[in-house]
Amino acid sequence: MELGDVLKARMITRRDFIKMVTAAAAALGLSEILPPNFAQAAAKPPVVWLHGQECTGCSESVLSGLAGPCWDQPNPVDVILDVVEIKYHETIMAAAGEVAEHALEEAIKQGGYVLVVEGSIPAADKRFLYVGGKPLEATFVDAAKNAAAILAVGACATYGGINRPTPSKGRGVDYFLQKYKINKPLINLPGCPVRPEWFFGTVIHYLTKGVPQLDRFKRPVLYFGKTVHSECPRKHHYDEGRFLFDWNDPKQADYCLFFKGCKGYVTFSDCPNLLWNDGANWCIGVNAPCSGCTEPSFYPGLSPLFKLRED
Repeated sequence: MELGDVLKARMITRRDFIKMVTAAAAALGLSEILPPNFAQAAAKPPVVWLHGQECTGCSESVLSGLAGPCWDQPNPVDVILDVVEIKYHETIMAAAGEVAEHALEEAIKQGGYVLVVEGSIPAADKRFLYVGGKPLEATFVDAAKNAAAILAVGACATYGGINRPTPSKGRGVDYFLQKYKINKPLINLPGCPVRPEWFFGTVIHYLTKGVPQLDRFKRPVLYFGKTVHSECPRKHHYDEGRFLFDWNDPKQADYCLFFKGCKGYVTFSDCPNLLWNDGANWCIGVNAPCSGCTEPSFYPGLSPLFKLRED
C-alpha cells in the first residue's frame, strides 16, 4: 500500500502529515533533514524548555489554550509550529532518551535560544532532581549561560512555589542566576498554573518589541500591574463591610471572601478582568478565595489558604 493510501485510510490529510513531520523533526533536533520548502523554519527563534520540580500544569495550561480575539490569544499549535522552533520540551517532543538529551546538548552549544523554565530547582541538594543522568541545576546553569533570554513560567519556576517549604527547598530561576552570577534578561510569569495569555503575550512582545516593562519582581506590568482586590467584582461588599462567614448562608453567597483567607489585597494579577479557562470563570467567581499564586511569597508566606492569617 502506498503512503498516500495509508494516510487516506487513517483520515490524515496532507496538511496534517506535513505538520506532523515538521513537529517531529523539530523535536528531534533534525530540522536539517527537511526539504527546501521548510527552510522558513530555520529563521524561527529557537526555544529550549526545561522542567524542574513541577506537575507539568503550566505546560498543560499553555498548550490547552484556545485562540481568541486578542493579540495574546493565538492558537498554541500555530505558535509552536509556525512562530518558534521547539528544540527541547520533555512533554511534547517526539524524541526520548539519549536522542532527546543529545538534541538538548546541541541546542545549548548553538546558543541564542529563549530558555523557558517550568518548575523549581532544588536548593538544598542537587541530588533531589536528576534529568538525563545530570543534576537539573547543572543543566540549567549551562543552558542559562547561552540563552538570549529566560522565561520562568509558573509559581515554582519564578519564586519556588509549593516546593519552597519542602525538604528540597525548591527555588526559582532568579535565585540560581544570582548564585552563579549569570546576567541574562529574565521575565517571571508566575501563577499556579501560568495563564496562557501571559505566556503567549510575553513571547510575542519579546519577539516583536523586546523585554516588556517589568515590576520589581520581574513580572510584566501589563499583566501584574494591579491587585486582584482593586479590580474584584466583590470589592463593593468589602467597602461596605459585607463579608462571607457562613458558606451555607445564601445571603452571603457573593460577599467578600476576606475572612475566608482571600489574598487578593496583596496579590498583583489581572485575573478579575480576563478570567481563566478562556474567559469561563476564575477562583473568586466560584467562591474560592484568591490564594496569591502570582506573589513571590506564595505558598509558605500566604498559607493557610482558606483562613485569615493572624498577621
